[in-house]
Amino acid sequence: MNKPEYKTDLPVMLPPKAGVNGSFDFNLKPWHGLFLLGICVLTSTAAYTQADPVKAPPFEVLLRWMPLLLKGFMFNLIISVSAMGIGTLVGAALGLGQISLHPWLRKVSWFVTQFFRNSPWLVLLFFAMFLLPFELKIGGYTIPLPDWLKAIIGLSLPVMANVSEIVRGAIASLPSGQWEAAESLAFTRTQVLWRIILPQCVKRMLPPWMNLYSILTMATVLASIVGVSEVMTLTGQALSAEDGRTDLLLPFYSFILFLFFIYCYPIARWTVYLEQKFAVKT
Repeated sequence: MNKPEYKTDLPVMLPPKAGVNGSFDFNLKPWHGLFLLGICVLTSTAAYTQADPVKAPPFEVLLRWMPLLLKGFMFNLIISVSAMGIGTLVGAALGLGQISLHPWLRKVSWFVTQFFRNSPWLVLLFFAMFLLPFELKIGGYTIPLPDWLKAIIGLSLPVMANVSEIVRGAIASLPSGQWEAAESLAFTRTQVLWRIILPQCVKRMLPPWMNLYSILTMATVLASIVGVSEVMTLTGQALSAEDGRTDLLLPFYSFILFLFFIYCYPIARWTVYLEQKFAVKT
């Protein structure tokens, strides 16, 4: 009896194409930014057709508020750069602690990394806003802690944990022969780290570090929930000042979307370039 023939060329949905180091490359192009700009223009046009003819057109209102919105967006960038700087410095030390030869330091560094790495960013932001005091008194001096500074501290906590994992992973990815060769030349562990291991890890850490910065920049809008005067907060205030006109919602928020895109897109493309340039040949 002849065995039945089965078709093997069944349609299968393939997963997204994986890029270098396992990251997914969604192949963003410059026309995506133009598409977002077109959405901003089209929504302004559509809102104009629905607007009250007595009131100013939505695009004109957007132009009037644009300097304030750009000022708020610059504040978002200041928050992102500051939080990234603090998180990188503390996270690098934490990552080195994870490979320490001292068991207690290694365990504490691992626990702190995992705790903040697996905690919601918004929850950490709320913790920083409500648990930190409004001012610190050191000696005879009073140091105020404004809301924007608390927001920077709150956002730097998850960045710190992710940078710690980036450092630990980059060091662990190097062949063990690097350590053995350095030890055979009578280098101390500190000399091995600073002169041999870490210089080789920089190119491995740079792409994920840049990717983390892009994520942090887009997450700075969370500061609007706790009252920090960044672009989303100022947008809400501008809409309230215009008597809550619903025809302004799409133009204003499309403009904010476009601002974040034109800032984060070059970083994303540069990250992909560095991943390809520094790809480890196996």
